[in-house]
Amino acid sequence: MRFTSEASSDGFREQLFTLGEIPGVLWTPEGATGTRPLILMGHGGGQHKKAPDILIHARRYVAECGFAVVAVDVPGHGDRPVVEEYDRIATENQARVATGEELAPLIADFQALVARRTVPEWRAVLDAVQRLEHVGPGPVGYWGVSLGCGLGVPFVAAEPRVRAAVLGLGGALASAGDAARIAVPVEFLVQWDDERVPRAEGLALFDALASAEKTLHANPGRHGDVPAFERDSALRFFARHLG
Repeated sequence: MRFTSEASSDGFREQLFTLGEIPGVLWTPEGATGTRPLILMGHGGGQHKKAPDILIHARRYVAECGFAVVAVDVPGHGDRPVVEEYDRIATENQARVATGEELAPLIADFQALVARRTVPEWRAVLDAVQRLEHVGPGPVGYWGVSLGCGLGVPFVAAEPRVRAAVLGLGGALASAGDAARIAVPVEFLVQWDDERVPRAEGLALFDALASAEKTLHANPGRHGDVPAFERDSALRFFARHLG
């Protein structure tokens, strides 16, 4: 793990790093020492590790809870090089949708493909970050919606260090099997008028979660219309289960 830059302001420390070919960012309280909870955040499709919503969540988790937060660029996003296979599939999917195919199954298949690469990457990132003195081997949470859900469900299912997760805006087509292996508390978001993930698919993914403690947060609006108050709910959820 190699840190490439560092900046601090208003008690918020940001460290950019690379782990092999993976570019990432770690946020911690300025001057932090010792073990603390860590939240790994998965960004949405077409976004990156410092997307505005990721940064808003991270600042609050650090400032209000004293947590550490880490995010990395998914292959083909942010500071990572183009993945020709992914671009080819995306172009083919656009053409298939134009001829009348449903979008949701195509998204599910693509996310399942990407997850086979990201799950081991994210586990390696956890290993590296938790070796740092100002993070340590504390409890881990995961936050990810949309693409962050499609990749996050198999990650949470595979990673025993994760003790709580906020997921959503994803469907059951590719993730139901992994969801059945998730037993940690989950807060799950559904947009009732989602144009990318059919409502029935989102509800089916929620049903597939094996968690004894899971809550469904359904809000009106399209895929990108998650209300800002869900940020407050996620913060309270993680503070309760990790803090």
